[in-house]
Amino acid sequence: MRRVSRIALAGTATVALATSLTACGGTSSEAAKDKNGGKATGIAISYDVGGRGDQSFNDAAYAGMVKAKKEFGYKGEDQEPTDGETDADKTARLVSLAKAGYNPVVGIGYAYAPAVKAAAAKYPKTTFGIVDDATVQAKNVADLVFSEQEASYLAGVAAAKATKTDTVGFVGGVDVPLIHKFEAGFVQGVKDTNPKVKVVKQYLTETADEGGFSSPDKGKTAASAQIEKGADVVYHAAGLSGQGVIQAAAAKKVWAIGVDSDQYAQKALAKYKASILTSATKNVSEAVYNLAKSVQDGKPETGVVTGDLKSGEVGLASSNPKFSGDEEIQKALKTAKSGITSGKIKVQSKP
Repeated sequence: MRRVSRIALAGTATVALATSLTACGGTSSEAAKDKNGGKATGIAISYDVGGRGDQSFNDAAYAGMVKAKKEFGYKGEDQEPTDGETDADKTARLVSLAKAGYNPVVGIGYAYAPAVKAAAAKYPKTTFGIVDDATVQAKNVADLVFSEQEASYLAGVAAAKATKTDTVGFVGGVDVPLIHKFEAGFVQGVKDTNPKVKVVKQYLTETADEGGFSSPDKGKTAASAQIEKGADVVYHAAGLSGQGVIQAAAAKKVWAIGVDSDQYAQKALAKYKASILTSATKNVSEAVYNLAKSVQDGKPETGVVTGDLKSGEVGLASSNPKFSGDEEIQKALKTAKSGITSGKIKVQSKP
């Protein structure tokens, strides 16, 4: 498979799981021939924990689907997770979507790796995608990954420059390798900028099933504890739980740094936006859209497809004028960006 780098910057219905794992390996293109000139009828995405409405990762994927629907004039379907679902449940959902003629079919989140691998084997002529996992690597799968540690490094630089107490916090949703990348980059960015700044850290849960990505109350409790320890800037990589982190920061009148999407600009967080310094972003929306476009163009993406700081697919949001107008922070960020993109700064992906 080819390894490529993305250079560009997406109707919920119910699909029965009963048609699932017993379905034989047909092709979605055959199901779609009567519509859209033999191409697929549309794009489908399936969420993991948190679902749509997280104001972060999942909502960005949905935006990519919407963009593809509008541009290509076909259907889109997004599927919510169920409590306590198994890999078999996820596989059943993906198989049902492929059987219905959707192409591509995208699993949102690393937990979909076993399901994407199984479904892709059953539907070899359908393109599947998985966001935030690089382990599937099948001939008809695009592993859509990001250099989160690079955006997190910049968040660390900003935090080190913004703190008045020389203490900042990190809240991770679940203690897994993906979130370790956020922690590693953030801590390195802080320490490279000001070694005197202390970083207090907490992971909310050991597993996603315990609610680490879907419990704002857990995020609020963790952030409040870090603020009590002196943190006046708190960075979260916790999905829906991050809303609680932002709420805690607003209540104590300190800074929060959001993640994945520009959380300063999100309507659901508007009442707290004065406390959102910036957000470490990754363009999940464009990754989903680009995958759909590649299928539409007859040249489906496959293999590991990486978005990084150099390609512009990770970075820091600049919506807050207090952040974008702070000359000291912006000067430090400019130096850091140059160092990362030139290779002078090697950002760690493990704590």
